[in-house]
Amino acid sequence: MSLITQFRDKDFIKGFNHYNGVFEKTGLYFDILLMEENDRIEICEPENEIAVLIINGAGNIEYNNSTSTFNRNNWIEHDPTVVHLGPNERAIISATTLTKAAILKTPNSNMFKGTIYTPEDIDTEHRGKDQLDNTCYRLVRLAFDRTIAPPQSKLVIGEVLNFPGKWSSYPPHHHSQPEIYYYEFSPQWGYGHGELGEDVYKIRHGDILPITDNRVHSQTAAPGFHMYYLWSIRHPDENPYDGFTYIKPFEKMLD
Repeated sequence: MSLITQFRDKDFIKGFNHYNGVFEKTGLYFDILLMEENDRIEICEPENEIAVLIINGAGNIEYNNSTSTFNRNNWIEHDPTVVHLGPNERAIISATTLTKAAILKTPNSNMFKGTIYTPEDIDTEHRGKDQLDNTCYRLVRLAFDRTIAPPQSKLVIGEVLNFPGKWSSYPPHHHSQPEIYYYEFSPQWGYGHGELGEDVYKIRHGDILPITDNRVHSQTAAPGFHMYYLWSIRHPDENPYDGFTYIKPFEKMLD
């Protein structure tokens, strides 16, 4: 089974909550970091490129002799703060309230200088608006890709806010680079469905869907529930990600 349900119906514990099996499928390590008030965590790994995305919470990020404050009450109304670190770079995250962050890592031997992306830096696209009767209208939030991050980076990071009863990652499309979707719902007991090729999975809060082998991956949320997913793509050395391809004849639907 491709869908990873390791933390479904479970509460994250304080500290790092590691998702097993993600790296083996995609080359990406994925953890949820849960911090309580006054917790302070140092992030640094000599052989991995790292991105830390604040899902919710408040606090500070210290990086490169500067401090950036974050305060994200929820992912429906607010954009994320993301710190992107090259190998062996160091950041310190301090929480002033209960804070949840996603930690994405991939091996990278190329050194580069990272950055902090504040909510003002996030590129939010109203994708699907005024198309197909707004049935696939969603918000796509891009933190960084090849056009933004240093060329040595092997990561692409963003979010999708899938509105209740609507579709996203639609029309059906594919790309050869590995990707993951990490899901949350509001209310938390909600659900959606995720396509992966010809397979369809019932998605719950805390699930991860690894996307590989050029399979199409459209998504939909049940009515009454906002579905959020963090998405991350890894650039293979020989074939970096530069976009997706709609499958025929669905591309005609947007004409």
